[in-house]
Amino acid sequence: MNSIRTSGLDIDAVLSRSVQAGLEFRRYDQKMTDLIVRAVCEAGYNNRVSLAKMAVEETGIGRWKDKVIKNIIATKYVFNDIKDLRTVGVVSEDEEHGVVEVAVPLGPLFAVTPITNPTSTVLFKILIALKSRNPIIIRPHGAARKCSCEAARICYEAALAAGAPKNCIQWVRRSTEQETLDFMGHKKTALVLATGSMSLVRAAYHSGNPAIGVGPGNVPCYIGRSADVPFAVEQIFLSKTFDNGTVCASEQAVVTNRFNAGRVREEFKKRGAYFLSADEIPKLERAAFNLEEKVMRIDVIGKPAPVIAEMAGIDVPSDTTLLVAELEEVGLHSPLSLEILAPVLAFYVADDFEEAIELCRRINIHGGVGHTASIYSNDEKKIEYFSSVMNAGRILVNTPASQGAMGGTYNSLVPSLMLGCGTSCSTTTTDNISVRHLLHIHRIARRKKEPLIEDFNNEKLFDESFGLNDRE
Repeated sequence: MNSIRTSGLDIDAVLSRSVQAGLEFRRYDQKMTDLIVRAVCEAGYNNRVSLAKMAVEETGIGRWKDKVIKNIIATKYVFNDIKDLRTVGVVSEDEEHGVVEVAVPLGPLFAVTPITNPTSTVLFKILIALKSRNPIIIRPHGAARKCSCEAARICYEAALAAGAPKNCIQWVRRSTEQETLDFMGHKKTALVLATGSMSLVRAAYHSGNPAIGVGPGNVPCYIGRSADVPFAVEQIFLSKTFDNGTVCASEQAVVTNRFNAGRVREEFKKRGAYFLSADEIPKLERAAFNLEEKVMRIDVIGKPAPVIAEMAGIDVPSDTTLLVAELEEVGLHSPLSLEILAPVLAFYVADDFEEAIELCRRINIHGGVGHTASIYSNDEKKIEYFSSVMNAGRILVNTPASQGAMGGTYNSLVPSLMLGCGTSCSTTTTDNISVRHLLHIHRIARRKKEPLIEDFNNEKLFDESFGLNDRE
């Protein structure tokens, strides 16, 4: 049974079924694997609208049309990126050096999926798992259980119809916190794919098993002196209002200099942004951020700006698109400077370039290390310097951050719903996660015709005075 409905789970039985599916999957060739992946992609894509509507109806988060776009990226865009990859058997041959690379699946994947992207993340993780012939177990966010499990069911039925092994996809409808931890740490779990709260990602890294987690974004966006201001603000709007700001790569703070600050404000206002007064900022802070737990409040995630303003007791026009708070400080004492996955934006004005970059760096450090940073500039030297000082795996130039970080649309980054954050966030890579991260590569290394072996019987090698460049 693929849908595990109740607590009191027989976790070992679930993983044993997954192991058996993996053993069967290892016998599949590239052609059969690709047929299954195509069938699952088509099924997910064909249900992109119903799944998006279901997600918004269940969670109350975001906008269904934007979730359709996320579902498209997670299926069509990801498929087009991976469809020609060799993931079975010999994937590379270097005749000159006598090295052959062979792809081998990892084994059962335990995948935790979030409330913000509940169907697109499921579609994405299943697609890359099947392409690498890894069985996968989906554990959805409790408040997105129905839509996430439906996405998994659609994928599973399409996979079976295409000839995939039984139990290659399983999903857990309900699990306690301890059961989730037990899944993560089980000896039969090969890899944990964790997307969710910071505490959940930390738990994945402490599970004792390999894990890839997605940390918070808190993305700073610098609008430089040479930037096209109307274009920059338009692109930021495209990103920050996309699915009501639920993408972890969405801009969290805009930093500009005094030279163009007035124009930036006016461009934001033209597009319906509401700049909070000094008295209104504390009201929004209390409504949007839980200082005791040091996290954004779940009630505001993915809600429209007027709804959030009403929660905070702030009167704004009904057509307000963004709530903008002009700040000076960064950190917990100024909570709107931290990640808020909603149409809420911090706004900073710097006296010069050096101060602007320092502000961006501090924003990045407070909750976004390793993730993403954004810059609008036409000065290549400034772009290069910004890239060198920001601790971010993705430096997006003149690009909406939400869509740009996910890749495949505004740039040639690998399309992905999992964005690696590097060692600063306990991840081994800053890549956009995809199929190649779910494979072991075995290397067949043949003996060289003329091995590069020194005469290790030469006594001079054991003489400390004999240097690297000394000749015999």
